[in-house]
Amino acid sequence: MTILWEQEVESDIPEAYRKEIEAVIQRTLEMEKCPYECEVNITFTDNDGIRDINREFRELDIPTDVLSFPMTEYETPADFSCLEEDSAKISSFDPDTGELLLGDIIISVDRVVEQAEEYGHTPRREVCFLVAHSMLHLLGYDHMEDEERQLMERKQTEILDSLGITRN
Repeated sequence: MTILWEQEVESDIPEAYRKEIEAVIQRTLEMEKCPYECEVNITFTDNDGIRDINREFRELDIPTDVLSFPMTEYETPADFSCLEEDSAKISSFDPDTGELLLGDIIISVDRVVEQAEEYGHTPRREVCFLVAHSMLHLLGYDHMEDEERQLMERKQTEILDSLGITRN
C-alpha cells in the first residue's frame, strides 16, 4: 500500500496520527475485501484551502471537513469485479507499481480540531473518522439516501471500533 502525503498547512495532526491513519486505511481495505495493493493520496489543508476546492469541484463556497475524489466508479460499492475489464485495468491501476489508484482524500485540519471539540472527542478520533468516511467514498459508498447513510455509519463505526478508536 502506498500513501502519498501532502501537507499544505502547519499542523502536528498529520504526523501525530500517521500510524492510526494508515491503520484505518488498511482496515477499511481488509473489511471491504479489496484484493489489490492500493495507492491513496491524502492532503491536509485548512478551511480556506478546502473551501477553494469545494467551490471549484462542487460549486459550494463553504469549508467542509473532508472531500473525497475517487478514481474508480463502482456499479456496486466495493465490488472490485468491475476492475477486471481491460479498460478499467488501464485507467485504475498504476502502470509502474500495479497498485489500484483509489483517489484523493482532502482533510481540513481546522475542521478536525473544531469538530473534535464540538463532538467531545479527540482530534485523533476525528481525523480517523474522516479517513474511514472518505475511504468508503473512494470504494464507491455514498450517503445520499437514508439507507446508504445508515450503511456507511455502520461501516465507519465497525472500522474504528475494530481499531479501538472510539469516541471516549
